[in-house]
Amino acid sequence: MSKAKLEYIWLDGYKPTANLRSKTKIEENFSGKLEDCPMWSFDGSSTRQAEGNSSDCLLKPVAIFPDPDRRNGYLVMTEVLNADGTPHETNGRAMIDDDDNDFWFGFEQEYFLWDPETNLPLGFPRDQTPQGQFYCSVGAKNAFGREIVEEHLDQCLDAGINVEGINGEVAAGQWEFQVFAKGAKAAGDQIWIARYILERIGEKYGLAINWHPKPLGDTDWNGSGMHANFSNEVLRTCGSKEVYETICEAFRPLVKEHIDVYGADNDKRLTGKHETQSITEFSYGVSDRGASIRIPIMTVERGWKGWLEDRRPSSNGDPYKIAGRIIKTVKTANVEAVMA
Repeated sequence: MSKAKLEYIWLDGYKPTANLRSKTKIEENFSGKLEDCPMWSFDGSSTRQAEGNSSDCLLKPVAIFPDPDRRNGYLVMTEVLNADGTPHETNGRAMIDDDDNDFWFGFEQEYFLWDPETNLPLGFPRDQTPQGQFYCSVGAKNAFGREIVEEHLDQCLDAGINVEGINGEVAAGQWEFQVFAKGAKAAGDQIWIARYILERIGEKYGLAINWHPKPLGDTDWNGSGMHANFSNEVLRTCGSKEVYETICEAFRPLVKEHIDVYGADNDKRLTGKHETQSITEFSYGVSDRGASIRIPIMTVERGWKGWLEDRRPSSNGDPYKIAGRIIKTVKTANVEAVMA
C-alpha cells in the first residue's frame, strides 16, 4: 500500500502582503489527480484569517503539481474558504471574473537572494560597484547564487511549471524567472508554486528570498517588479494600432485601482527612475521601459498582433489580483467601435 505526501499550499491573511503557508497530508493509494485531493482545514486564527473562537478555515485544492524534491510527493495549490464554503476575503483567486482562458499571462518575477547574516543581497558589493554589470552576467564576481537559480529552474520544470526563461537582473544578487500560462488562475497558480519552490530551496542554502519591490531603499539600485505580459484574442489577432491604443487608454483613468492591487510599497519602486514610470502617472509607448505599459516591438513587427506589458506590478504582488484587475480593465475598452 503506497502512501503519497500532499503538500497543501495557501496564502495567509497577513497585510499588506500575504505569506505562503503549507502543511503535509498523507494519502494512501493516491491517484495523482486533482479531483482526488480531499478538502482539508487549518487553524485560521494562527494565520490572521479567523478568530480563535471559530478558527476553522477550509482548503480547497485547485491545482496539483508533482513535487520534484519529495519521493511520491505532490504540491497542491489551494484556495482558502470560510467554514461555510464561501471564499475567504483573502482569496484573490476566487475573485477573478470570466477566466475562460481567452486571456494569456506571462509574469516576469524578479527577486533578490538575501543573506540574513548581512541583511544584504547575496554577493552585494561593499565598494558600491555601479549596478548594470550584473545584468545577464557571468562569472564569480557578477553572478551570485547561480547554483540556487539553476536548481530552482530544474525543479520548476520537473514540477510541470511553464517557466520560459531565467536571467540575472540589474542589481547584485537579483534574478528573474518568467512563467507563462493560458488563463489568469493557471498563471497565478504557477507563479505561487514557483515562489514556494524557491523559498524551500532557499532554506537549504540558508538564504531568504526577498520579494520586496525596493529592498535597498532610496538608493541607486534597482527595485524588483513582476511585469505582467498579457493578451486576449483581440490583442493577438486585431492587427490594429488603434485597437491597442484604445485598450491602453482604458487603463489611464484607473491608475489607483491597479496600484491598489499591484503590491505593497510599490511607491518606493515606481519613482520615475530605474526604468519605471511614476506611481501617480500613466503612459504607454512602443519599446518604452519607462512607461506604465510597454508595447513590445515584436507586437508592432507582427502587424499589431501580440501582447502588452504592464510594467507596474511589484515583485511581491499577488498574481491572482493583478491578472483579475487587468482582465476587468481590458473588458471596459470599447474596441468594437474601433474595429467597426
